[in-house]
Amino acid sequence: MILAELELYHSRPIAPTRRVALGHAVLPVDDSPGFGGLLLGGIVARYSQLLDPDLLEELEILTYQVEQGQRIPQPRMRHRLQTDRVGLLRSVHRLERLPNNRLHLNFEDKHEAPPQFVLAAVYSAAGMAPSARSDVMRVIRRAIGWQGDVTNDDVLLGHLSASYSRYALSSSSQADPLAWALEVVGLDPESEVPDEKTLRKRIRSQLRDAHPDVTGDHEDAADRIAELNEARRILLA
Repeated sequence: MILAELELYHSRPIAPTRRVALGHAVLPVDDSPGFGGLLLGGIVARYSQLLDPDLLEELEILTYQVEQGQRIPQPRMRHRLQTDRVGLLRSVHRLERLPNNRLHLNFEDKHEAPPQFVLAAVYSAAGMAPSARSDVMRVIRRAIGWQGDVTNDDVLLGHLSASYSRYALSSSSQADPLAWALEVVGLDPESEVPDEKTLRKRIRSQLRDAHPDVTGDHEDAADRIAELNEARRILLA
């Protein structure tokens, strides 16, 4: 059973021009962020980890611009959003309910175009009602830079919905999320919070250091990255 679906059109990887266009979408946001928000977050989690790390900050900025209903100058992340689909490839991503009642993220298996897929997920939220759009963007920002197992639906969807215990905040962080977030990024909770530019630079550096290619430990890296992403959401929201 299909719960949410996103169709998009995009240029071929070897094409000289980089383009993306939105197609048909079924993105329910009842009980916000809804199945639509989980699908978009899943797409961003799956494909943002394949992006150049230098693009992740631009992607995050774009989510705030779309959330606030701003006019988006083109191109973004080296790709241009357009309405014309002529000459573009078609890809479809779905969130499905399996016969055993479990949720499954069914990603496009014929083409791989990470920047276009991520951009389409963000742009497709633009037409949502403001309240739902904000909730969906929070899920998408939680997904940016995800380094966990994208083949484990329970872990990924649990992380996106903040209900999976492995990535839930500790009881102390729930009591004082700001103090917890400052500790995660290596700052004294009693000291003055640095400016946004300093925080972004510090978190970006620590995300690079936490990458499994650096640490050599994929499980610990996934936990550390999940904590840093949650700290970034708290400190920069």
